[in-house]
Order: sequence, then structure tokens, then C-alpha cells
Amino acid sequence: MTAPPRSPEAPGRAVEAAPVGERRAHPAWMVVVFGVVLLVLTALGVLVGSRPAPVADVVAALLGDETAAEHDLVWELRLPRTVLAVLVGAALGLAGAVMQALTRNPLADPGLLGVNAGAAAAVAVALALSWASSVAMTVWWAMAGAALASVVVHLLGSRGLDGGSPTKLVLAGTAISAALVALTNGLVLSVPRAFDQFRFWAVGSLEGRGTDVLLDVLPFIAVGIGGALLLGRGLNALVLGDELARTLGANLTSIRLAGLLVITLLCGAATAAAGPLAFVGLTVPHVARRWARSDERWVLWLSGLLGASLVVAADLVGRVVVRPGELEVGIVAALIGGPFFVAMVRRAERGARRRGAAA
Repeated sequence: MTAPPRSPEAPGRAVEAAPVGERRAHPAWMVVVFGVVLLVLTALGVLVGSRPAPVADVVAALLGDETAAEHDLVWELRLPRTVLAVLVGAALGLAGAVMQALTRNPLADPGLLGVNAGAAAAVAVALALSWASSVAMTVWWAMAGAALASVVVHLLGSRGLDGGSPTKLVLAGTAISAALVALTNGLVLSVPRAFDQFRFWAVGSLEGRGTDVLLDVLPFIAVGIGGALLLGRGLNALVLGDELARTLGANLTSIRLAGLLVITLLCGAATAAAGPLAFVGLTVPHVARRWARSDERWVLWLSGLLGASLVVAADLVGRVVVRPGELEVGIVAALIGGPFFVAMVRRAERGARRRGAAA
């Protein structure tokens, strides 16, 4: 006798299955589609900027013509900035997907583990004490703060006879974040010079990020992306609930530790490079799950591509909407992600009401 299909509302699942009768493309095709979208946006990110430049000159510079008028503009500003936007977006999208699977909470955000607050507090301390004289040095302070906050949250969340649990980790992360935010606010208000420097980082910006910043965060993001993609099978077991995951032979402690490490690497490096970008890690996994067919492996791939596309698009819009000035990528990402997330929540509520009426 074949087993009956599992209900999309089975306990432990962090996401709902597609409504019955709704046909969707295979996730592999969507990976190709969003990959092409990302390539197009990346090309536009190099070709278009706050300062208009002839496309022919930009292409000539990209092809290695050192005599091209826009050679320095392309290789020192636009190309590193666009590649960094791709990495930051992919890192935040993946971190959000891993965080939501670890906590089995579709509203979870990487910031719940205190990573963003730890990075911000470390940057504020470094600026207040004049220990960070460049953007590249700020990156290292932010990475250190993110790592330290993550370790403290894990130690607090894993105390007790039953070890770590999603609820305890979130509670510990919330408490540590509140304390670090208070510390950060106290520093930036008591040292005006630190506040002037800190506010440009805290709003979320890619302006002025060159090759030095890109090379600083590249190893962390590369390792984090690889680790996140390898976690797909373990996350598939974890979202079913602890008891069923153990029955399937999953090592919950190892999966959670690996997930925390991946989130720290991805979110810490991305926040260090571009500042805290709201809604990317929260919104992107929701969109990815529409095509992932409840498979966390596809959720991870799609979240990385969608996150990268969102940040590149936000940075591109910010460069052209107020020419010759710029609108920071954090502001544009929030303007895009906020209403979009509200629309998704309203759509989910309507779907739930329809299913309730049908039942």
C-alpha cells in the first residue's frame, strides 16, 4: 500500500507546498532563468552609472584597452562594485534561506542571530577609538564583531540539558542584539566624529567600495556559499522537525553548528562590506520557495541568484535615479523589499482563507 501524500501543513515544515492544481516550472529551469537575469543586470551594472559614459568606451575598457577613456572608471570603480553587489546579495539571500530552515520560521532573518548587531557594534567601537582609518579596515572589524556575536549567541542558546534549539537560539540572538544596539547607539551619540563616519556604513552602501574591499570579503563569502549549498540535504531533514530528522539519521547538532557558521560567514562578510541591508535575507527566500517545490537545495540556489539580482538592481537604480548623485543601495533595497514582502504576506493570507473555505 502506498503512503498517502503528506499534507502541506504537516508539523515542522517551515514552508507550505504549492496549491493543488497550480503548475510551476521545474526549479532547474528557474535557476537558468534567474541566472540569465543576473548576468543581464551585472552587465548593466558595469555599463551604467551615476556618471554617463559612452557604451563603446566602457566595452573597450572591459576588453583590456588601457588607452580607453573609461578604463579606470570601469576597472577601479564599476566592475569591483558590481561584483561586490553580486556577492553581497547572494550571501544575504543564502543566509536568509539557511536561517529560516534552521529556525523553521519563514519570518526569520539572519539578523536574529545578532550577526548584524555584532558587526555594527564592532565598527562603532573601531571608529570611536580611531582604530579604523579606511573602509578595508572597517571590514575586518565588522567581521570580528559578527563572529564574536555569533559565538556568544551559540553558547547562550545551547545551554541546558536539551542542548540548542531554534527557539533558544532566536531568544539568545534577540537579547544579544538588543544589548549591542544599545552599545552602538551610545557610542555614535557620544562621539560625533564616529557618528559622521558610521552613518554612511549603517545605511547600507556600495559607494566607494573598490577592489580592496572585494578581495577582503571574497574568501569568506566564497567559503560561506559553498558551505550553504552543501547543507541542502541536511536542511531538508531539519525542516521536517527534530524527531523525524533523527529518525532519518540526521545529526541535528552538526547541521545547526554548520548552519550557524555559514550564516556568520555570509552575513558577517556581506554586512562588513556594504552595511546592514534590510529585507534581502527575509524576502528573497520567500520568492525562491515559490519554485523550489519544498526542496531546500533548490531554495538555496534560487535564493543566491535572487539575492544577487536584487542587490545589483537596487544598486543600479540608486546610481541613476538621482543623477549625478547616488541613492544608497540599502535605501533602495528597503523600498523594493518592504512593499514586496507585504504583498507576499497578503497573498499568503488570501490563499490560507481560500484553503480554509474549501476544507
